[in-house]
Formats: sequence, structure tokens, C-alpha cells
Amino acid sequence: MANDWQRDELLLALRLYCSTAFGKLHKTNPDIIHLANVIGRTPSAVAMKACNFASLDPSIPQKGMSKTSSADRALWNEFMENSTDIADQAEALYESRVLTPDSSTPNNQFKEFKIPTGETETIREIKTRRVQSFFRRSVLQSYNHRCAVSGLAVPQLLIASHITPWAENENQRANPSNGIALNALYDKAFDRHLISFDENFALVISQKLKQQSKDKVIRDYFLDYEGKILEMPHRFYPDVEALKKHRLRMMEIADG
Repeated sequence: MANDWQRDELLLALRLYCSTAFGKLHKTNPDIIHLANVIGRTPSAVAMKACNFASLDPSIPQKGMSKTSSADRALWNEFMENSTDIADQAEALYESRVLTPDSSTPNNQFKEFKIPTGETETIREIKTRRVQSFFRRSVLQSYNHRCAVSGLAVPQLLIASHITPWAENENQRANPSNGIALNALYDKAFDRHLISFDENFALVISQKLKQQSKDKVIRDYFLDYEGKILEMPHRFYPDVEALKKHRLRMMEIADG
């Protein structure tokens, strides 16, 4: 059917879902209106398509319109399996079609989109930038731009922390479920396995920090927060298996 959503359109709708507060996925949002104009659809249709992705996210209690198509589900599954490639494709499309639209192309027609191939340093750098941008935006939006431990809401001090390190799983580099919004101090401690979270998402402190309990800074910023439940995101809950692996690694390091 001529009105079927094309892959390029779905990628942009998925990006919109990941980067927009759930309460702003409506037809009057200027970003939705702009994207609708670019792809030649109504703002209501774009908002509904973004909400359809919400119905596929197990962490979302409200399930949108639940009118997902097989193409929606296929793209979502592809995103879960290889978030890195999907994020790269979505960001590339956004840059080429939304930020710099081709005025000679009708609104409802995309120019043929091709992902660059090859292993040049430039291509790798561009992909890394796109993936990092997608990941940071998605994670911070999911946590309402607040540190999940302290509640700090200063954007310049917030990091989208990877649970499974960037180098360990290339396919999950952009998966928001592999991220937690932390302030710069907790991000560094999390990255160094000095803190982690248990199966109930409560903050766990490494023995290496507890050994410095006489230090007031350690008490104020770490020990006083021990057991605090992570402020859960409104979508993309943290991957429990990845957290378990992180927690076990913290214990191994403490015992080493």
C-alpha cells in the first residue's frame, strides 16, 4: 500500500520516541510537526507511530495505541539486537533529512539512503559520534535529565553511563537499557566498579570505599547513599543481567 510506513520513516519515528519525553509525544509538539512535514504525514500519525514503539517497550505501563505493525515490531527487535547500527542509521537520516532537508525532493519522498561502507577512520569517527549522541540523548531523557542516585539535574554534570562497557559489546553501545544517568562523580565510581546496584536496584558500595569510612567525603557522597533505590527511568529499564555482571565484577575486584 502506498501509505505504508517505509523503513526510513520508521527509523526517524523510533529516534523521536527515544529522544522525546513521553508526555510530549503529541501532535502539537513542534518537533513532531516538523518531522511530519519532512516525511509528508500528519502530526497525529507521527505521534501515534512514536507511541506505538512505546507499546513495545516492556518498561512502559501505558501502552500507547497498541496498533503496532509487523514492521514496527521488526525494527524494535532489530534495535534490541543491534542498537548500534540502528542508532547510526537513525542519526544519519535525521542529519540528512530533518536537519538539512533537500528542498528539491517532495515531502513524502526520501532520496535513496545508503549507509557508508568501508573501514576508514572518518567513517568510524562519524559512526561513533552518532551512536554516542543517540545513547546520551535517549538515556538522559529516560531519566528526566536527573542523576538516578543523587537527583542532580545539572546537564553539564550528567553522564549517560554504560552498564556493559563500550568496548565489551559493540551491538549494545546505543541501547538505552544499557545506560544509567549518573552525575560525573558516580559515573566515574560506577565505571571503576566502586559502586553498583543489586537485584532490587539498590546502591551497593564496594569494600574499597568502605575501608575509607573515616573520610567525611566518602561518607557524605557514598556511604550515606548505600541502599538507596535507583530512581527508575520512565522507559528503558536498566538491563538486570548486565547489572548483575557489573555487580559481580565489583565484588571480584574488591576481593582481588
